[in-house]
Amino acid sequence: MLRGKHILLGVTGSIAAYKAAVLVRTLVKEGAEVKVVMTEMAKQFITPLTMATLSKSPVLVEFYNPENGDWNSHISLGMWADAYLIAPASANTIAKMATGVADNLLLTTYLSARCPVVVAPAMDVDMFLHVATQQNIDTLVKRGVKIIDPNSGELASGLEGKGRMAEPEEILASLVEMFSEEGSMKGIKVLINAGPTREPADPVRYLTNHSTGKMGYAIAEEFANRGASVTLVSGPVNLKSPHPSVKIINVVTASEMYEATTEEYRKGTDVTVLCAAVADFTPDKTELSKIKRGKEKWSLELTPTKDIAAALGEEKRDGTLLVGFALETDNELSNAVSKLERKGLDAIVLNSLNDNGAGFGTDTNKISIIARGGDTVHYPLKSKEQVAGDIADYIENLLICSKA
Repeated sequence: MLRGKHILLGVTGSIAAYKAAVLVRTLVKEGAEVKVVMTEMAKQFITPLTMATLSKSPVLVEFYNPENGDWNSHISLGMWADAYLIAPASANTIAKMATGVADNLLLTTYLSARCPVVVAPAMDVDMFLHVATQQNIDTLVKRGVKIIDPNSGELASGLEGKGRMAEPEEILASLVEMFSEEGSMKGIKVLINAGPTREPADPVRYLTNHSTGKMGYAIAEEFANRGASVTLVSGPVNLKSPHPSVKIINVVTASEMYEATTEEYRKGTDVTVLCAAVADFTPDKTELSKIKRGKEKWSLELTPTKDIAAALGEEKRDGTLLVGFALETDNELSNAVSKLERKGLDAIVLNSLNDNGAGFGTDTNKISIIARGGDTVHYPLKSKEQVAGDIADYIENLLICSKA
């Protein structure tokens, strides 16, 4: 979610400093590059060696290295960062930030930072609720600092109350939301469907396919990271939510997928990406009891499902984009072009099961994007996250051209 972002993490003297180690791992796992600045007191709670190992970057505490005189420039740190996150932030540090005190590297970097500043307070309940602390926090908020409210619970003092630093996953969600608000697709509504459908034959059996939903979820995450308002209609998958701001509508059958997708489409959307592997057929009759094995052959009558892409193509409004997917096994290009034209799509994403590493169940994909009129862009094999970036770039460019 934070791929390519530069996060400067400031750690102050608080028992919650142990959470900073988990926080660094979380940020790095999400693709961020992390540098850590610590106060002298923070070193009493967690070692710089731990933070340096997890961040894969030297930890900075002093203004300069006393052994060789190397200068740790707070100006350069502030310019490097896309966000300056101070977590945990003690009452002392918050007070100094509010009054402009600059007696350590963490604070001088705050005063020179040009990027958004995010603060996650951590302290005892009485300290947090004290009028001085609350006034200091109000001062920072008025200056544009984002405050991540602490949680309530048992504190190090043994008291119960508000003051526990927010959990790393909560801090991550706040950062992701903040970056999304500044994205290139802010204000754009995107509808995506993803995953397989399940068509029941009886209470225990169903027809489905090998789709895992990974590609659609990656696309939803990419658009959300760019600031778009994303709704994801998802078939049954074993995936976590792609982004805190994505609205997920869970469905099971092709009929449910059709109803949910068309309903959301009619509410208004700028971009619709039909990535779901929707069943083309469903059993004509669903038995109410489990079908028992017999000696005779048993036949299953199938009925075509409703065509979502064709239905949306007929309702398509000017100024909106409708993009489909085509997974093919033979005559790939011609079949994709035919689908593009028949269903009124603006573009179609083609992948072939004949390409190693592409298609269902993999972490990679190899695609071509075909526009109305036949212009085709071919992409090499990449991770599905990178493919999602290519698809979002392509669609964003189409959107710009359509509104020009």
